[in-house]
Amino acid sequence: MISSTKIRIVSALCCAIALAAVTGCAVSGTPVAAEPDVRGLATGAYATDHHRYDEPAGDKGSLVEGTRMAAAVVPAMRIDPSLSHGRGGTVIADVSRALDFVANVSRPVLENRGFVVGYAALGADRPDPEGQTRPSAETTAVTTVLLRFPDATAATLAARELEDVDLAVSPENRKLASTEYPQAYLHWRPGVPTIGAFLAHEDFVISLFIQRPRADSADLIAWVEQALDAELPVLDAFTPTPYDQLADLPVDPDRLLARAVVRNRDVLGPDQHSFAVYSTAHLVNNTADQTTRQELIEATGAERIAMVDGGSITLVRDQAAAEALLTGLVDSAGTYDTLPAPTDVPGAKCLQLNDQGDADQEYKYRCYIPYKRYLGIVSSDQEPDVRQKISAQYALLANSL
Repeated sequence: MISSTKIRIVSALCCAIALAAVTGCAVSGTPVAAEPDVRGLATGAYATDHHRYDEPAGDKGSLVEGTRMAAAVVPAMRIDPSLSHGRGGTVIADVSRALDFVANVSRPVLENRGFVVGYAALGADRPDPEGQTRPSAETTAVTTVLLRFPDATAATLAARELEDVDLAVSPENRKLASTEYPQAYLHWRPGVPTIGAFLAHEDFVISLFIQRPRADSADLIAWVEQALDAELPVLDAFTPTPYDQLADLPVDPDRLLARAVVRNRDVLGPDQHSFAVYSTAHLVNNTADQTTRQELIEATGAERIAMVDGGSITLVRDQAAAEALLTGLVDSAGTYDTLPAPTDVPGAKCLQLNDQGDADQEYKYRCYIPYKRYLGIVSSDQEPDVRQKISAQYALLANSL
């Protein structure tokens, strides 16, 4: 399971998406009173003027491509409905991180073939045992990893070489074959209920690691084929950025990041946790209940999420969907209690961490604001700061249209 930090915006959003579906996402919104003059709001030192992040990604182009690639990897629950428990989704920013998903002996292959970036999505049919980060023996778990290379030739060579070094890890490993995907490389260790697979597809290598409750090679091969059946159409629908144009990638093509309140705009640059834009697949991967989250995303028409340090902006269908998503978030925040929001910020809701929460993992204060097609979330460990942030977030959203 992928570890996390105190940036809990994705987790909070995901917990609520399911609730939003049953709290009225499809219900028409109510009339909204005239908006206040945002110039009078107490926004502290936070900038609230219309803004753009126009600088291209530059040397962070591969990282930005990695966040885009979240849309190119199928969530586990779409491989099989039973795999509804998300175990994480993450950008693979470099070779060292890639070795968390392929054999350690793969480093020379990745380096020699020019590994660019990757994205991994993990899911299972049940949660990991409490206090552990690996599935139990009775679990079916699938890890789908998409690795990008400079071109199709490099990807083809990498797939074969990744298989070769992985197969050589143990003399007990044996090759397997798929009749549906004869070009894929498969291997297992007889008696062990897992299988590894590599398949080159244009500039990418799809890597699969699948665990089942029993060691049956035919069953494992069938699961590889099922996973590839689900992944390949998703990958084909994705438009990769040409390798020689990665540096020119826009960091904020739809101005979602520019609508999120931050402390200092001047020091920001691409970061997968604190300055990035993702498709909603990233939200699905990072939730305990993928099925419910997917239903909620569809109910609210959620399209993308921009993540910043201690905050996020989610683009949804309309004002009613933003309000419904807010309601779901607040209603599902079991370790938070209601906190009065600033009265001059229309529609704002605030929460305070209660005694059941973990202050080392969660922010002490969190506020939400729906505004037209956007839901803004801000967090802080200081109450005066979170109140200024939510006021600033409202003002920034109003000024950004």
